[in-house]
Amino acid sequence: MDATLEVLTEDGGRRRNRKWPDAVKARIVAETLRPDATVAAVARRHGLKANHLSAWRTLARQGKLVLPAPKDEVDFAAMVLAAPLPDAGPSVDELIEIAMCPVTVRLAATTSAVRIAAIARALAQTA
Repeated sequence: MDATLEVLTEDGGRRRNRKWPDAVKARIVAETLRPDATVAAVARRHGLKANHLSAWRTLARQGKLVLPAPKDEVDFAAMVLAAPLPDAGPSVDELIEIAMCPVTVRLAATTSAVRIAAIARALAQTA
C-alpha cells in the first residue's frame, strides 16, 4: 500500500508577520537597555530576529517609540560645577605632533587649525 503524508497548515504554508503593539515593543526595547543585556539575547528570548529588535531601538532613539519609565530607582551622578579656568592660550614651547608612518611633523602649538588641517590632508594623500 502506498501512503503519502501531507501536512496542511492553517495559513497555507505562508509565514505571517506578527503584529506587535507599541507598548510591547517598548517593553522589549527597554530590556535591551539593562546592564549586561544584549540585543541578540533579548531577541532570542522573545522569538524575534536581532535586526528586527534593532530597528525598534532605532525607532525609540528617533522618538517614534516611547519607552516605559524604568522600574528600578534611577541613580544620578553627582555633578560639580566650577568656574572655567582662564584660557591662557598655547605656550610657544608646546608642540603639536602629526605622526603618519613614517613621517612625524612637529608644529608650534600656536599654529592655526587651518594650517594643521592642510598638513594632515597633504600627509594623508601621500600615504
